Amino acid sequence: MTIAYERIAVPVDGGKLTVGVWGDSGPVVLAVHGITGSHLAWSVVAEQLAGRARLAAVDLRGRGLSADLPAPYGMAAHAADCVAVLDALRAGSAVVAGHSMGGFVSLVLGDLRPERVERIVLVDGGPPLPLPAGVEPEEQLAAVIGPAATRLQLRFADRDEYLAYWRGHPAFERWTPAVEAYADYDLTGVAPELRSRVSTDAVRDDSVDLYTGDALAGAWARLRRPTTMLRAERGMLDEPTALYSDPAPIAARIPVRTVPGTNHYTIVFDETSAAEIAATLTSRT
Repeated sequence: MTIAYERIAVPVDGGKLTVGVWGDSGPVVLAVHGITGSHLAWSVVAEQLAGRARLAAVDLRGRGLSADLPAPYGMAAHAADCVAVLDALRAGSAVVAGHSMGGFVSLVLGDLRPERVERIVLVDGGPPLPLPAGVEPEEQLAAVIGPAATRLQLRFADRDEYLAYWRGHPAFERWTPAVEAYADYDLTGVAPELRSRVSTDAVRDDSVDLYTGDALAGAWARLRRPTTMLRAERGMLDEPTALYSDPAPIAARIPVRTVPGTNHYTIVFDETSAAEIAATLTSRT
């Protein structure tokens, strides 16, 4: 089944936010990507929705084709941009899905504008991650996301060199057309100085907000909207230890399901786990 896909530009503070929209009918699902990602992180989930919903996935400011949008960044700023997307789509409210940092944005959106959020589906992100004593937020983020942070500083002679770097990421052992399209979309510049589109300022400010700001901590404490979490079995680098190594404290607050055979990235890119996400997004329970 071929699903309609288009990119729209939504007016927000400082310019226009790029949004990828799959489907032309059905209830709106708003999807939010991770800290160095783009809306194409949701392409496989969109395919698995198969017309059951209209999926609108943002390029957060500082990423993708929204890379030139200026500060302020932070979870509350991203949440405000998401409200503008719902307004542009004339959606009074929506199911909201957040992968990785997108989960944090989703929780803050549900906290600040609960009337716009029907429920939240967290995908290996959302519950706050502790900051070890004596470690700066930027350092902790770089340690957690590894190659994703490193690539922001690198320059590539050509597309082949750039894709070879992505292929070396331990989480992407299974290389697919969706992963390649996601990688390609992030590439900008002129050879031999090709680079990631992602704004290092955005990543820095968002990491500080994640670890030291009040918006996420308050949203998690209050949980104003029904929330479910799908947890990857393995970690950011496909290591056996998951990003959320102990789901028990989270399960005491919200329903949590661990998706077997997935790591932090493949949970959205593999068809089987993407189908589970899609089923959760469209479930009425």
